[in-house]
Amino acid sequence: MAKSKHDSVLGTDKRIRLGIWGLGRGTHFYRTCRELNFDVVAGCDFVEHMRYQFEEANPGALVTPDADEFLAADFDAVLLATYCPNHADDSIRCLEAGKHVLAEVTSFHTMAEGVRLVEAVEKSGLIYNLAENYPFSAANMYLARQWREGLFGELIYAEYEYVHEVRELCYTYLGGKPITPGDTVHNWRSWIDYHYYNTHSLGPVMVITGLRPTRVVALPGSQRIAGYPMEGTEGMPGIAPSLISLSNGSVMRNLMGATTSNTHIQRLWGTLGSSEVVDGELRLRLGASGNSPKFAVTPTWQELGELAVKTGHGGGDFWVLYYFARQILFGEPAPFDIYTAADCTSPGILAFRSAHENGAPQEVPDFRDKAQREKYRNDHFACPRYDVEHGLFPRGADKALVGNFTTLMKDVIRHALLYRAYADWVSVSEAVKEPAGIAEVADNLIKDLPEMRAAFKAAHKIMDAYPESDGARVLREMLALVDEKALARRTFLADVRKQRDRLKRKAKKRS
Repeated sequence: MAKSKHDSVLGTDKRIRLGIWGLGRGTHFYRTCRELNFDVVAGCDFVEHMRYQFEEANPGALVTPDADEFLAADFDAVLLATYCPNHADDSIRCLEAGKHVLAEVTSFHTMAEGVRLVEAVEKSGLIYNLAENYPFSAANMYLARQWREGLFGELIYAEYEYVHEVRELCYTYLGGKPITPGDTVHNWRSWIDYHYYNTHSLGPVMVITGLRPTRVVALPGSQRIAGYPMEGTEGMPGIAPSLISLSNGSVMRNLMGATTSNTHIQRLWGTLGSSEVVDGELRLRLGASGNSPKFAVTPTWQELGELAVKTGHGGGDFWVLYYFARQILFGEPAPFDIYTAADCTSPGILAFRSAHENGAPQEVPDFRDKAQREKYRNDHFACPRYDVEHGLFPRGADKALVGNFTTLMKDVIRHALLYRAYADWVSVSEAVKEPAGIAEVADNLIKDLPEMRAAFKAAHKIMDAYPESDGARVLREMLALVDEKALARRTFLADVRKQRDRLKRKAKKRS
């Protein structure tokens, strides 16, 4: 039964019929949709198990692998969560089918696509929002309110990070199920350069300060961590910051990438005060001086915050749907319309170009201005793509041997990193304040040891059969993190147990 306007979060009993295209990330929105006047009536994905999960969660809804059938159905808006490099073309298809669009990040993959998408939105008269959710944490929304009230003055400098090691997602879908067919890799997470995935760090700074990017520069970085299909300086394993000039003359350091430490540190310096979020704690320094008092604060939610925080990404998923619904129902502008989405997306593409050109500065166009669009109308520069279907192994490779590579690679990553964590932490255990934590790592290693040895044995069979392949290379990179000679010793298990028991005794003495 539809909610009455008295019960609805939005204060109306009007409903929005929603289709979800892309049922991996899209599954995170079901509960929030129900709270915000959306009825999920259709779903589309070519992956069978995702369609099955959607059907279970949304009985009676249309579910299909066919995009044409999906877009021909009777509904008002699309939550678009298809493959990242496809977002522009897929959004345009939705607009041409008469649907409003809430698109996952990022909006487009080339500047030419950006021009086409902006003009498709303008031509359609329909609503386009970017589902950039990181500005809408409790801390960032609190900071946005305080910046609007002038507490921090004018922005001088900012640095936001989205450092996220997602190696396993090269070989699995969201949720951990290995990619099928098993001798392929993920369509875009296995190769896209991290500069492209810049909106989770740039977006919050834009929303908090109200500024837009105007120029970007980035240097190339050549170091990488193990286990990614894409070799060289391009692709997901790399990390390097971009420096972005903002519209008031300030500068932002925008950092994305995959390293040996996931971090989401956020710092803003204004002319009157500064803020930082480190390890989830928000601290302010107020008083217009570097020596002013500095204290931790508890950011308060605005109205509906308690409901929002129960949804995904710390409340962010709630707010992007909330703003989308309010624009459809009441015409209220959302934070990320097509122009702000272009402002947020373009610096990632241009940062990659800057790095490709050894640090050459790139101007960030304002696609509100039709004249500025012309320079980019035929600009198809893009990150090279990996051959996800045939890149791992030579054509004709034995399917009996390589057909379950993604399952094996998922296991090899987990086992190799577990071994490495144990070995490295034991080496510094005398200095560790909480030895019980290392003992727990040892327990996990003991538990996993039979599966670990079996996975490594299977990896060697593939490496021996196809030594020059990318599949063999990524397996070798992961096994290089393991001392396989030590692992093969008869005394290895007994040695780990001794270390574990020693650490537990040490922890007990300290308790």
